[in-house]
Amino acid sequence: MKMIMRWFPFGDDSVTLDQIRQTPGVSGVATCLPKVPVGQVWPLETLKALKKEINEAGLEMEVIESVNIHEDIKKGLSTRDEYIDAYIKTLEHLSLVGVKCLCYNFMPVMDWARSDLAYQTEDGSYVMAYRHDEVLQMNPEKMAKAMEGKARGYSLPGWEPERLYAMAQDIEFYQSMTREQYWNNMKYFLDAVVPYAEKYDIKMAIHPDDPPWPLYGLPKVITNAENIRTFLDLNSNPYNGLTLCTGSLGSDLSNDIPAMMREFGNRKRIHFAHIRNVHHISEKDFDEAAHLSSCGDLNMFAIVEALYESGFEGYIRPDHGRMIWGEQARPGYGLYDRAIGANYLLGLWEAIDKTHKNRK
Repeated sequence: MKMIMRWFPFGDDSVTLDQIRQTPGVSGVATCLPKVPVGQVWPLETLKALKKEINEAGLEMEVIESVNIHEDIKKGLSTRDEYIDAYIKTLEHLSLVGVKCLCYNFMPVMDWARSDLAYQTEDGSYVMAYRHDEVLQMNPEKMAKAMEGKARGYSLPGWEPERLYAMAQDIEFYQSMTREQYWNNMKYFLDAVVPYAEKYDIKMAIHPDDPPWPLYGLPKVITNAENIRTFLDLNSNPYNGLTLCTGSLGSDLSNDIPAMMREFGNRKRIHFAHIRNVHHISEKDFDEAAHLSSCGDLNMFAIVEALYESGFEGYIRPDHGRMIWGEQARPGYGLYDRAIGANYLLGLWEAIDKTHKNRK
């Protein structure tokens, strides 16, 4: 297992590589090229320069998060093959700089949704929050403007300005698409790309829908254990796997996260784990929370234990953190709370590891 943290390059992050390097137990970063338009090939020379910067800071660049999938692929349009070819070429370039895992998603139109990026909690910290009725009253453009106002000038992955103008039309397009058609479009992509992922030795790790329920009539499919089984069966190659995000899946109280860790971990299909906690106000209203079990509704010990006992050898990162101690940073991606989270998770892992070894 390797503990890493997400980092945004080219001055788009308040957290420095030196600060990440000084976080005990953290060996690398999950990073990206956010300025490359969706559907275009990621330039090899840019990737080499990024790897050099990260390596010179004493960190690894083995995880990319993410190479976004062009909407034409999700829609199943005739133009999808050219975008799939570009995706495969990007995989080749990633392999040449030593990338081993690619986190991506197949969420239509928008990657994630929140009603507030800086909701103040009782202890004075700020968190990203979701209130279902508020989200339903927003259209994507209103939501984007509301989020942009609290983004502190940082980019919001999945809410890039160039995508906003097409959102209304894209949402309308999906109203006539059946769930079966969407699964078929996903299978088409996997069957085309996964053989190359295996060739280049890059584990494909799909991220769940966030939140894991329908919004604006859009198809949501990576939402629970049953749907994840369906997804994994679309292409049985072990390079077709999961980013198991406890926060996204845990937003639905009916999801048993430790059971998912055991089932899909035992099948060796979890390549990356985003581990964070959530605190529910009601069934579909929640705040993101500190990683500690008692701060939310998820049993973090049981989650980490299940992942450990499955023989997990992939990557873990603390997911979205709170804004604490007066930090001004990209929502969810400050230094302090994520560093605390990383070491809490490493502490759980060490305790579980030593307990299991002492039993032998």
